[in-house]
Amino acid sequence: MNTNSEQNATQWLNPDILVWARKWRGKSLDEVAQKFKKSPDKIRQWESGEAKPTVKQARKLAAMYERAFTEFFLPEPPRLPQSETIQDFRLHRTLKEPASEREAQLIQDWAMAQRDSALDLYAEIREKPPEIDVVHFASITDSPEELATKTREWIRFGENKQFNLPNSSKYRLPTILRNLIESVGILTLKRSELTALGIRGLSIAKFPLPVIVLGGEADTAQAFTLAHELGHILLKVTAISGPRSRDYESIPEEKWCDQFAASFLMPRSSIEKTLGPVPVSPMAEFADEELEKIAGDFRVSPHAMLIRLMHLKYVAAEYYWQKKKAEFEKIEANASGFAKSKYYGSRYRNQQGDLFTGLVLEAWSSGNITNHHAAQYMGIKNIQNLDDIRKEYFK
Repeated sequence: MNTNSEQNATQWLNPDILVWARKWRGKSLDEVAQKFKKSPDKIRQWESGEAKPTVKQARKLAAMYERAFTEFFLPEPPRLPQSETIQDFRLHRTLKEPASEREAQLIQDWAMAQRDSALDLYAEIREKPPEIDVVHFASITDSPEELATKTREWIRFGENKQFNLPNSSKYRLPTILRNLIESVGILTLKRSELTALGIRGLSIAKFPLPVIVLGGEADTAQAFTLAHELGHILLKVTAISGPRSRDYESIPEEKWCDQFAASFLMPRSSIEKTLGPVPVSPMAEFADEELEKIAGDFRVSPHAMLIRLMHLKYVAAEYYWQKKKAEFEKIEANASGFAKSKYYGSRYRNQQGDLFTGLVLEAWSSGNITNHHAAQYMGIKNIQNLDDIRKEYFK
């Protein structure tokens, strides 16, 4: 198609929809201009109707804004379903950029959609989704220590699955924990973009089939976030969790979930076997070498271990908050748990989780959904990659 015919094809394009779509996606004129290698004034001309993008450019805009190309020809913006409100426990929320907030909202909407799809898949294979028995739920007045012990028993997270892991395999702890959490009917998903948005994780406490979404943290940090978000599910609190701070600990739900996660991964009885009884007065500091050794024994990060020792009063709180916290955060900022796999099977299974992937494969293998629908559920464009996912899943 030549330039004139391309421009004619978009002559009925509604410039007001271009403005709406850009703002809906949280993009600035400068960001769009940079993507198209044009001046912001040129993008402004498209949005004012002074000029028209070509079909190719309009399709590129639609892909960038994650909207349907045909929406650009509507007389007014489409009516979209209202996103569900989710408690945001990140601090300084008023300082967040609109674009970042839009990104966070899109991930939340995606997680909600994955849950709906999983429920549809259960219906396709004529099975009921698992229900969490009421005895496993909690409130913030309950002891996080006691509930952590009961929860480990419930999901069959025996000490051998954690403490007997070889050092060379300790990176597998989040995967082991994730599979155990999914075995009781909790979807676990991953979106590495969360970390850049200042989000440790988010939980959707809707039943059946609640959801936990992890970000792009290092492996040892992922295990703690998994346990923290599991605490949210047991409290029936749908929420976004942010970076840890002293102010953050003043939020009752977040303090409880952190204590639950620490108790879950580092049981008090096991700590006392290693270090002996809690001292009468907390130690002023804790040697790095010993901290790393104990953390290694529990297959957690030194950061998580020091928080646990602070809560148990083995070490003074000021040692963590004033000396070690910034040091740990600097190390974690340079670490990543998301080396992108070149294999579709690994990549998409990791993002969707084994529970969701298994549902898709079962519905597909049994003929209840088509190849095309299975690919849509998994979020892939090339149907041939389904075989790669199946091989990876059953490997």
